[in-house]
Amino acid sequence: MTHLIVIGAGIMGACTALEGLKRGWQVTILDPGTPGGEQAASYGNGCWLNPLSVIPPALPGVWKKLPKFLLDPLGPLAIRWRYFPKVAPWLMRYLAAGWTEARVLRTARALRGLLADAPARHLTLAREAGVEHLIERKGLMYVWADRAGFAAEALAWRIRAQVGCSWRELDEDALRQQEPALDRRYRFGIMTDEGASCADPGAYVAALVALAQARGARLHRAAATGFRLERGRLRAVTTGKGEVVGDMAVIAAGVRSKPLAALAGDDLPLESERGYHAEIIAPEVSIRTPLMPHDGKMSVIRTRNGLRAAGQVEIAGIDALPDWRRAEILRDHVIRTVPGLPAGLPAERVRVWLGHRPSMPDGMPCLGLASASRDIGHGFGHGHVGLVGAPRSAAIIVGLLAGEVIPESAVFSPARFMS
Repeated sequence: MTHLIVIGAGIMGACTALEGLKRGWQVTILDPGTPGGEQAASYGNGCWLNPLSVIPPALPGVWKKLPKFLLDPLGPLAIRWRYFPKVAPWLMRYLAAGWTEARVLRTARALRGLLADAPARHLTLAREAGVEHLIERKGLMYVWADRAGFAAEALAWRIRAQVGCSWRELDEDALRQQEPALDRRYRFGIMTDEGASCADPGAYVAALVALAQARGARLHRAAATGFRLERGRLRAVTTGKGEVVGDMAVIAAGVRSKPLAALAGDDLPLESERGYHAEIIAPEVSIRTPLMPHDGKMSVIRTRNGLRAAGQVEIAGIDALPDWRRAEILRDHVIRTVPGLPAGLPAERVRVWLGHRPSMPDGMPCLGLASASRDIGHGFGHGHVGLVGAPRSAAIIVGLLAGEVIPESAVFSPARFMS
């Protein structure tokens, strides 16, 4: 029987394990941490399952803002000076990926194929895991002060339309009916009924790993350190606790995938886009629909635990200390966005968190087979679409390991960084 070793118990690892089990394979999941725990990227994200998340982070002209990114440590996207020399090559690729509208459209087409049916895939998984209540299909909403704000982002929305995304406009009256708790400064909105959300991503990931275990997967609490190969064939994954013998492996270790990918023959430009959240416990008022205020560059959503504001991009590496002022900015903005919340909340009512989005510079994941062995697959680098994109991504990488031809996978291949 084929033995698949999945390195990582995050959302990508959980979905990959379940895909392997569907094929009748033996599966072992390697991760030193608790599935769905606070160390995991999915634990504290913005909870959106958004098929419209097809626009890469960099757009034409964003290079003009690079000095601001370096000078403003509390901006929506900030780069720490000390880290700049190390991350500069990644940033150049990041800017180049969105240099022209044609490049952005190419990325959007690829991501649309990955995300279009994501809410339905997640709902199916949640039902199988007994946590259907965690996937909420209430739509998703973007809001601006006026329609001019929306029009200023015409390129992104034009490209979304070109790749098949759908939405409806909300004028001030419709916006107020949809979201009465929203601050009055917002007078125009976009509602996408395609979108869904996850009320507790940490619990959801934990439930999917538990489902995999119930179906026969083994969870081994160890960190992968490398691979034992013989003539290009995988024989085992090495860990700090010894070897795990297996026939195939998928690297799905999030931001810590880069050194493992290098050991599998591929030097890939993976970087951490550090993100923060602030969650208000037992909020006095809340919102009906997950929303994204344009002026806050964040998502606001009611979770099982409170009202969460998540966002920010900080480029500072994995090991730099958190700058909790960034979480405070999110806290203050959500209070302004939902004015029924009291100012001056005590610290015990606000939970803050920092996590690492594993990001490739072009805004697309790395899904493909390793150079050193076709028994090893890369399944990481999703950046801002890790939670929403994991089910289809897992199906792609498991299919490639099984020897299937998957034409749509070519655009996500690690080979795109090797020319």
